[in-house]
Amino acid sequence: MKRVIAIANQKGGVGKTTTAVNLAASLAATKRRTLLIDLDPQGNATMGCGIDKSQLQRGTCEVLLGEADVQSALVPLEQAGFTMLPTNQDLVAAEVRLLTMTVGRETKLVNALRPVREQFDVIIIDCPPSLNMLTVNALVAADSVLIPMQCEYYALEGLSALLSTIEQIRAAVNPQLEIEGLLRTMFDPRNNLANEVSAQLIMHFGDKVFRTIIPRNIRLAEAPSFGKPVLLHDKESRGALAYLALAGEMIRREEEAAQAALAAAAAGDSTAADSTAADSTAADSGAANDTSATAVAPQEPDSASQVASENDAAPEPAVNPS
Repeated sequence: MKRVIAIANQKGGVGKTTTAVNLAASLAATKRRTLLIDLDPQGNATMGCGIDKSQLQRGTCEVLLGEADVQSALVPLEQAGFTMLPTNQDLVAAEVRLLTMTVGRETKLVNALRPVREQFDVIIIDCPPSLNMLTVNALVAADSVLIPMQCEYYALEGLSALLSTIEQIRAAVNPQLEIEGLLRTMFDPRNNLANEVSAQLIMHFGDKVFRTIIPRNIRLAEAPSFGKPVLLHDKESRGALAYLALAGEMIRREEEAAQAALAAAAAGDSTAADSTAADSTAADSGAANDTSATAVAPQEPDSASQVASENDAAPEPAVNPS
């Protein structure tokens, strides 16, 4: 599972940071080497992992602007089991600097991550709640986009704008970008509107909607105030179990996709081999038919020889003595 996953939605308050932190912890619990990148100037993911953003010496800002290499800015979180690239409000200045650039501003993040990409199985990017240059950098660097959303009307409105942006990024810079899935967050099954919107999502996006649903959960909401993922705060809570289920579903999807790709490749090889064998058999059959025709074809006698032979064989007429 070597993937860079951007968690994006330009609507705020849909659970992007909560999903980023707790999905990183859940994937780390499955022994995946995980890196979490905080690309939101608010620094909520940084604080939610127990890092004091006011004391940062190096972070996402310095990495994007080339003032520090990414390796020196990484912070290992031993208790949580994953690595963090933290940030603070200085990232706003980095965004302004990016906007003044004319060349390569959308590829700053993908270039910065290149030295460490192979060190991790999964890289998760927590995007800001807007479609700005930071989000564009995340989408260019990502292999896929995970979209958390509440099952509400305004969330549907924002989803159409995000999908349009993804298509533009795919057409212009990153053709491999795909949708990892849509995650329903803060879901309350007692709410009729939530159930209706959920049904619409499934109807329009089908398998792209994760079967896992993140419920409203007080343990999930209070975990950031303790500076830790909910898996460390209360691993038996519904929120912790939901994010573990999400990690398991993502891993299962990845394995199924890999198996399908191998099966398709094997089927393609088998079809090619069968076609080659059929062509060879047809060629051999054609050659055999030609040989047979040559063997049984009657030989046409030479007409002059045949006449001469007949004349030689004819008896001379008797001479009557007169």
